[in-house]
Amino acid sequence: MSRPGNISKNLRRLLAFGSGVGVEIREQDLEIVAARVRPNGVRVLGRLQVEGYGSRPAAEWGAEYAHFLKSVGAGRLSATVLLPRREVIVRHVPLPGVAAKDIESAIRFQIDTLHPYGEEEVVWGWSPLAYGAVLVGIARRQAVDRYTALFEEAGIAVGAFTFSAAAVHSAIRLNGAPRPEEGFVALSRAASGAVDVYGESPARPVFSAEFDFPPQRAAALALSELRLPPATEPKTLEEILPTPAANPVENDLSRNALAYAAALAGACPWFAPAANVLPPERRRSNSRAVFVPTLVLASLLLLTAGAMLGYSSWSDKRYFNEIEAQIARTDPARRKAEALEKQTNLLRARSVMLDEFHRRTRSDLDALNELTRLIEPPAWTNLIDLNRDTVRLGGEAPQAAPLLKILDSSPLFESSEALMVNRGANGEGFQIRVTRRKGK
Repeated sequence: MSRPGNISKNLRRLLAFGSGVGVEIREQDLEIVAARVRPNGVRVLGRLQVEGYGSRPAAEWGAEYAHFLKSVGAGRLSATVLLPRREVIVRHVPLPGVAAKDIESAIRFQIDTLHPYGEEEVVWGWSPLAYGAVLVGIARRQAVDRYTALFEEAGIAVGAFTFSAAAVHSAIRLNGAPRPEEGFVALSRAASGAVDVYGESPARPVFSAEFDFPPQRAAALALSELRLPPATEPKTLEEILPTPAANPVENDLSRNALAYAAALAGACPWFAPAANVLPPERRRSNSRAVFVPTLVLASLLLLTAGAMLGYSSWSDKRYFNEIEAQIARTDPARRKAEALEKQTNLLRARSVMLDEFHRRTRSDLDALNELTRLIEPPAWTNLIDLNRDTVRLGGEAPQAAPLLKILDSSPLFESSEALMVNRGANGEGFQIRVTRRKGK
C-alpha cells in the first residue's frame, strides 16, 4: 500500500471525500465538531459544546449530541474521540527497515517497555510517520473501558479513541505531507490555559507537549527538541490545519482546533490514519451506504487518473531499466574496488598488530630495568613473573616491607601487595604482586 506522502497533490484532492465528527474530552466539557471533506474544500457542518458531561445523566447529553448530528445531516457518523492528554502515553518509535506488514508485530514485541503502567492491562494503537518511524499511543484498558461505557450509555457511536498528536498529524496531511526538509512549530491554547505545542522536523517526525509557560518559552523549548533554528517563527495550530471553505461563526479554530483536527482525521483516514487505541471489537464504523456515491465517483476519478498516469509509469520503468544496465556495466569495477579495500584493511591490521608487539617488548624491557634498579643488594630475586597487567616477584631481603613503598614510588608500578613474607636466617623471604601502570 502506498503511503499517504506518496500520493500526488492532485490525486489527493480527487480522493478527498468523507465526513467526520471529532469529540475532544476536556475537564468539564465535550467539544464537538462535524466536518465534511470534498475535493473543493473542507466544510465545517457545525459545532457543539456539551457542558458538565461528567455530572449530568449520559442519556441527557447523548440526546443533545444526537440532535446536533441530525441537524447537520451527520446522524450516521461515528465519532473520533480525543482522549485527555493525561490518559495516553505517546511514544515515537523508530523502526528503520521494518516492512509495513511487520510493524505491528515489532511494536507488540516491545510494548511492555514503552509504558509505565507495569502489570496493568493496556490498549494501544499506532500510525506511520516519516523516516521509518511510528507514533504509538498507549492507554490503560481500565480508562478506555470507562470512557467506552460512558459513550455507549449516551448512545454515541465511537469509531476511534485517539490523542492530539495523532489527530493533528493525520489532519494536516489532507493538504499533503509537509516538505521533509522543512520543520515547524505550532502553538494553541489548551482548555486548561496551558500552551499546547505540536511540531515536526527531520530530526523528530512528531513532537507534542503541553507547557505551563508563556508561548515564547514553550516555542523555544519545542524548537530545541525538534533541533530547529531558534529563529524559526512559530505558527498557530489553525494555520497548519486545512483551512475550511465554510466555518460557522461559533466555531473558533483558535480555541477548537483539536476537535476540528479529530473530525478531519475521522473523515479521511486513508491519507494518514490516526492511531486508534480503541480495541477493534468495540469500534463502530460509519454506515457504508453513506459512502456509496462517494465510492462510485472516486472509482471513476481513479480510472481517469490511472489512464493519465499510465504513460508516466511506462516511462519511469524504461528509465529504471537504463539505470540498472548502467549499474551492471560498472559492477565489475565496483567489486574490484571492494576487493582492494578488503586487502588494504587486512594489511593495515597486520601492521597495527606488529607495532603493538614491538611496543610490548619495549615496555617489558623497561619494566625489567626498573625492577633491577629498585631492588638493590643485599636484596635479591629468584622469581620475576611478568605479564601485561601485573608483575610477581619472589626473593629475599633484609626487610620485605620497605620494598612495597619503593615499588609504588616508581612511575611504572602501583598498588604493590605482599603475597607472602617468611623470616629466615639471613633476612625475609618474600613474594610480592605489583600492578603495572596503564600505558607503561
